[in-house]
Amino acid sequence: MATLRHLRLSHLSRCPTLGRMTTPHTVAVLGLGRMGTAIATRLADHGWAVAGWTRSGRTAGAAETTHDPNDAVAKADIVLLSLFDGQACRQVVDHVRDSLRPGTIVLNTSTIAPAEASALARRLGPSYVHAPVLGSVPTVTAGALRILAAGDQEALDRVQPVLRALGTVRRVDGAATAAALKLVANSSLAGAVLALRESLRQADALGLPRAQVLDVLELGQLGGLVTRKRTFLADRPAATGAPAEFTIGALAKDMALLAAASDSPLRSAADLAATPADPEADIAVAATVPAVDDAVLTPLRAYIRGHATGDPAHFRDAFLPTAHVEGIRDGAFVSWRLDEYCALFPGRPAPDEAARSRRIDTIDVHDTVATASMTLRHGADTFTDVFLLARVDGGWRITNKAYHRTMASGAERSP
Repeated sequence: MATLRHLRLSHLSRCPTLGRMTTPHTVAVLGLGRMGTAIATRLADHGWAVAGWTRSGRTAGAAETTHDPNDAVAKADIVLLSLFDGQACRQVVDHVRDSLRPGTIVLNTSTIAPAEASALARRLGPSYVHAPVLGSVPTVTAGALRILAAGDQEALDRVQPVLRALGTVRRVDGAATAAALKLVANSSLAGAVLALRESLRQADALGLPRAQVLDVLELGQLGGLVTRKRTFLADRPAATGAPAEFTIGALAKDMALLAAASDSPLRSAADLAATPADPEADIAVAATVPAVDDAVLTPLRAYIRGHATGDPAHFRDAFLPTAHVEGIRDGAFVSWRLDEYCALFPGRPAPDEAARSRRIDTIDVHDTVATASMTLRHGADTFTDVFLLARVDGGWRITNKAYHRTMASGAERSP
């Protein structure tokens, strides 16, 4: 059996959360990534004997870990899981279950799907506490995590001193509810990161100095995020090698879990997964990625020129020859081939062209395919166009378009 050394051993110490002299519990921390290492260090500094294990086999910080998690679990009163996902939690629990001592509590701080949390709760019964945490490494270090704890009351009472050393505990009914609430909380973070991305992209398009933009953004609703992540957001980051507190890959994983669990569209899941940056980079890096490659905008701009000039040659540049344009016309669905669509245009601008406007609203690129939407205001009517594009022979073309027309009166029809 491998020799097990602890981050810090104290046979008799004052536990500040209990306010009396007590023999500290031994806590096995399984998963010594960024959060696991911070949690293990915090607990050791507060008088617990901490046994560590990491799936990678690497040492983490001051911890010297055992090669077999059973060695750590066999000595533990509390087994704390700080793992990447539900699969890792399930595999580790399967591996160590026979080594759990009678009465040992499994305290899971990992971010996993609601169904995965429920399955672990059913399997481990009253000895399982699901307690996902809100916060990152600096929050752990400060003992300021917000913890969503669900479990049997006796088990919760036993792990309270550990949880209170890490932060503030909020009791939640049911492991699935705790897991779902954590995902929803992370969704708000993902939304803030993507909102910051849009702000920085627009500022770059306007040629504004990044430092000045960050100064102003700190004054608004995104101020807290900008202040915490300024190192990563600057034009020339002060520390390009600064350790990530929460990675793009981890947040993308959480958003994918939320989308699947809610069975609802979640744009942040796709936007984060498609971020052209190292998934191990801090989430703030997702806000600094360059705007979409101009090449994918080329057919959309040709399409705009077609409407502005009335010249169908621009549509032939924009669309693949096999493209269709589809929508509702006079209450009936229509599907025009490209030749039929081009025939609708007279080759000259509309009489009111000066009063018309067109705007590309969204574009999402997924390697060789993309989607885009556009708003066109033609007199009293507004069109919403939705495009599917593909990269063909080194360039982008529109493969299909669907549209919706809203008249000023609120009635709907096609052109």
